[in-house]
This record gives sequence, C-alpha cells and structure tokens, in this order.
Amino acid sequence: MSSRIQKIRKSSGEPDEFETQVAQELVNLEVTSTELKGALRDLYITAAKEVDIGLSRKAIILYVPFKLLKAFHKIQQRLVRELEKKFSGRHVLIVAQRTILGKSFSRTTQGAASFRARSRTLTSVQEAILNDLVYPTEIVGKRTRCKVDGKRVLKVLLDAKDQANVESRVDTYAAVYNKLTNKQITFSFKN
Repeated sequence: MSSRIQKIRKSSGEPDEFETQVAQELVNLEVTSTELKGALRDLYITAAKEVDIGLSRKAIILYVPFKLLKAFHKIQQRLVRELEKKFSGRHVLIVAQRTILGKSFSRTTQGAASFRARSRTLTSVQEAILNDLVYPTEIVGKRTRCKVDGKRVLKVLLDAKDQANVESRVDTYAAVYNKLTNKQITFSFKN
C-alpha cells in the first residue's frame, strides 16, 4: 500500500492542501478498487490544480509525468469516472507535464547537442495539451479563424462517434485550454 506522499512527487516545494487531498483519493482508489489496484501501484502525479471554468463550476487538472502518460491513458476513463464521483460537480482532466524551450535555447547553451527539439516548442506543447485534454476522443480537424478585429479562434472538430460522451464536457475543455494557453478555442463535432 502506498501513501499519499508517494502519489504526488513535486520537483520543488511541498504539495498544497488540494494536491494532498487528490493524492489521498488516488491512494483510496488504489486500496478499494480492484480493477485499478494493479494499474495505480506505480503511477503518481506531479501536480493538481483546481481551475474555475465559469458559472461557479470548477475543473481539476492532474499533471502527470510525460513518461507515465501512456500508463494513465490505459486507465483514464475508469480513473476519471471514479475521481469525478469523489469530487462531485467537477470534471477531471489529465495532462502531461511538458517543457517549453524558448527560441534562443540553442544560442544560449554551449555544445554540439544544443538544438531545441521540435516537441519542446510552444506550438507543439500547446497542440499536445489539446490532445491530452480531449483524450480518448480523437481530433478530426482544426481550423484557425481570424476575426476582423485581429483575434484568432481555433475551431477543433472532434469525432462524432464520441459526441454523446463528450458533449457535456466541451465547455470545460475550452475553458481549461484557455486558462492553460491563453488561446480562444471552440469545439464542434464532425458528421
């Protein structure tokens, strides 16, 4: 049996009260749920954040290490369902902890292997966050709409086969993506 300290590992600082509460719920799920017990044994989170999404509603974002993201994807639907029962009225989203390197990274570091990987660019990380938010739904298409006043709105088309499951969460996806990336986004379903 693992303790709540082992379920949250922060690189710097101590976990706050909310993160400790989420870690304790993960430990409780590991102990009580037979179907999640084996899968949750080696998994942990790096942070948990509660985000206000308007209309007095909140969402919970769980940050997980990038290396453990595939393991979380295997149990994500069951884990999210159980955590949403525990934290009633709040949607739970799982996002990988990713690093963004600036444009001047290769100029500031010395050595031959000082190139910035494509997966560490701002655009790539923002696209990956979008994929993490809507998982397991597949993104079918994207359009960028430029308005007359200069604002850009990203229109994302989701797979229509998941419309019944995801339609109630679309507003949460848009609000959380806006909080994380400061970009406007709208979702619709491809027929």
